[in-house]
Amino acid sequence: MKCFKAHENQCSPCEKNNCRYWIDYEESHNCTLLAAKKGPKTLQEIGDIFGVTRMRICQLEKRILSKISSMI
Repeated sequence: MKCFKAHENQCSPCEKNNCRYWIDYEESHNCTLLAAKKGPKTLQEIGDIFGVTRMRICQLEKRILSKISSMI
């Protein structure tokens, strides 16, 4: 899991596509942890990272927020 720091420092994309944090998004060196570290993103930007629509991200966000609120 600490490999993301090496990719960030070397500015090189990760090639370990079997890693649970790997995504096909070279702007963040193929790492979800690096993508998340770059700060707040719009729904469109998140959709672009994961290859889904902005609307699908919105649906997932609502579902997650509903689950969180039901736990409180």
